[in-house]
Amino acid sequence: MTKRGYHLNESKSLLLHLRFGCVLFVGKTFNAIFPFTLMGCVLLWFVVIRWEEERYTDGSKWRFLEHKGPVFAPPYEPLPDKVKFYYDGKPMKLSAPAEEVATFFAKMLDHEYTTKEIFRKNFFKDWRKEMTSEEKSKITDLNKCNFSEINEYFKAQSEARKQMSKEEKQKIKEENERLLQEYGFCVMDNHKERIGNFRIEPPGLFRGRGDHPKMGMLKRRIRPEDIIINCSKDSKHPKPPPGTKWKEVRHDNKVTWLASWTENIQGSIKYIMLNPSSRIKGEKDWQKYETARRLKKCVDRIRAQYREDWKSKEMKIRQRAVALYFIDKLALRAGNEKEEGETADTVGCCSLRVEHVKLYPKMDDQEYVVEFDFLGKDSIRYYNKIPVEKRVFKNLQLFLENKQPEDDLFDRLNTSILNKHLQELMDGLTAKVFRTYNASITLQQQLKELTSDDSIPAKILSYNRANRAVAILCNHQRAPPKTFEKSMQNLQSKIDEKQNQLSAARKQLKAAKADHKASHDDKSKKAVEVKRKAVQRIEEQLMKLQVQATDREENKQIALGTSKLNYLDPRISVAWCKKWGIPIEKIYNKTQREKFAWAIDMAEKDYEF
Repeated sequence: MTKRGYHLNESKSLLLHLRFGCVLFVGKTFNAIFPFTLMGCVLLWFVVIRWEEERYTDGSKWRFLEHKGPVFAPPYEPLPDKVKFYYDGKPMKLSAPAEEVATFFAKMLDHEYTTKEIFRKNFFKDWRKEMTSEEKSKITDLNKCNFSEINEYFKAQSEARKQMSKEEKQKIKEENERLLQEYGFCVMDNHKERIGNFRIEPPGLFRGRGDHPKMGMLKRRIRPEDIIINCSKDSKHPKPPPGTKWKEVRHDNKVTWLASWTENIQGSIKYIMLNPSSRIKGEKDWQKYETARRLKKCVDRIRAQYREDWKSKEMKIRQRAVALYFIDKLALRAGNEKEEGETADTVGCCSLRVEHVKLYPKMDDQEYVVEFDFLGKDSIRYYNKIPVEKRVFKNLQLFLENKQPEDDLFDRLNTSILNKHLQELMDGLTAKVFRTYNASITLQQQLKELTSDDSIPAKILSYNRANRAVAILCNHQRAPPKTFEKSMQNLQSKIDEKQNQLSAARKQLKAAKADHKASHDDKSKKAVEVKRKAVQRIEEQLMKLQVQATDREENKQIALGTSKLNYLDPRISVAWCKKWGIPIEKIYNKTQREKFAWAIDMAEKDYEF
C-alpha cells in the first residue's frame, strides 16, 4: 500500500478510474480522512472489483452507447460584392464552389506553401474541378490569378474578431458551450463520457508534412451522406440535419468510435472518438505503457536472441534480426505495406530499399558506419549516420549483393512477419512497443543525468533537454515557426533590457554600501539590504529569460509534443515533478493533465519505469 491506501502492483485498474465520476470523490475523500485505515482499503478494493466487473470477456467495449452525432462545418458564406478576384488584371465573378476554393488559397498567401510548385499545381488542378465550363475556359494560368483583395478581406475579418467587445465574445463562448453540452458528451454504459473531436473539420487545402506529394489538394466538405454512425440498438439514434441521411447506422460494440468517414486525400478513415481523458482511453494508455514496462524485463534476452540470429543459416532470420536491431537501437518505425499509386514514397524499417542505405567500412575515425536517408512517416526525412556492430555491417553487405537501388533491402521480411515473431518472444510485443520502451527509458535516464538541485527554470530546461533527446531519437522534427526569428528578437530585447537593469541595480548597491561604510547607521544598512534583494531579484529574472532563450533555440526544429503525448510514460514525468518540487502544470497543460490524470494520481516520486 502507498500513502493513498493503494498500490496493487502499481497498476491495478482502480488507479485508472479513480478520477472518474463519484469514484474520484469517494476514493480521495476517504483516503484523505482515513489514510492507512481498513475502511480506506476495503473501499478501494470495492472500486477495483467494480471496474474489473465492467470489463467484458467477449471483446466488447460497451453494452450501451448513445450520442448526438457530429457537428458539421458551417456552410460557405459568399464574399461581399466589393471583394474582387482578378484574372489577368480584370475583376471576375466566380461561381460559389469556385469562389469557396479560391478563398482557401487566398487565406494562405502569406504562407510559404503557396510558393511551392507542387502545392500550386495540385491546388490549381483541384480548383478547376470546381469551376464552371466558362470559368475553366478563362482561368488557365494560376500565375495570372490575383487573390490579394480576398486575402486582405480575411485579414480584416481576423482583426475584427480580435477587436470584439466582451459581450460579443461572451455570446460566442456561450454558443460554443451549448454545442459542447449537446454534442460533446455521450453515454457509455451508464457513464457520461467526454467526446474528443465532435466537430467535423471544415473543407480546405491539404498541407501535409515534409515534402508531401499531395500538398495543395482540396479537402472536400464532409456531408451526412459520408458519415457512418455507431451507437447501440437500444439508444436514441443521432438525427442527421434536415433533408439529409447518414451513410449508415451500425451497432458495433467491438470498437469505441462514435462516427467515421473516409477522407478524399489519402483515402484514410477518420473517426470521432472519446476524449483522451475518458475511462477507455485512459485504460488503453496505461496498458500501452505497462506492455513497454514488461519489455524492460525481457529486453536483454530478446537482444541476445537477435544477436545470435545474425549468424543464422537462414537469410530470412538474419534479415529479421538486423531489422529488429535497427528498430531497437534507432527507434525506427516498422513500416507498413502501402497501396501503389500517388501516396508519398514513405518507408519504415521493413520496407527500406537499397537506395536508402550506404555502407562505409570507415568514416570519420569510426568503423562500420551505415548512412540512412529516406522519407519516414508524414514525409519527414530521416537522415542518420550510425556506427554498427561488425556482424550487422557484414550482413548488410550480404543483403545488398546483386540488387538494384529500387530493390528491397529486407526482401524476405515484412511487418507482419516481424510482429508475428515478436509475439512469440513476448505476449503483446510489437515493433511499436520497442519505440515506446526506448523513448520512455531514454527520458528516465536523461532526467537522472541532467537534473540538478537548481532553480525551477533550470530544472524545466533539463526536462525539455531530456524530452528533446527522445524527440531526436524518434525523429520528431518540425519546421521552425514563421514567427521564430521575431520572437527571439523580442526575447533578446528583454534580456538586454534586464541586463541594463542589473547593471544599474549593481551600481546602486555599490553606492549604498559606500554610504553605509561612511555612516554605519541602521538606515543605510537597511538600504544596502533593499538594494541587495533588488539585485538578486533581477539576476533571477535575467537567468529565467536566458534559460527561456536557450530552450527556445534548442527546440527550434524539434517537436516535443509528439513523444510527450504518445511515447513517454507520463508517470516518469509526474514522479520527476514530485521529486523535484516542480508544479505539474509546468510540464503538462490543462488538456494533457486531463489525459494523464490516471498517471498524476498513480505515480509517486520514487516511480521507476
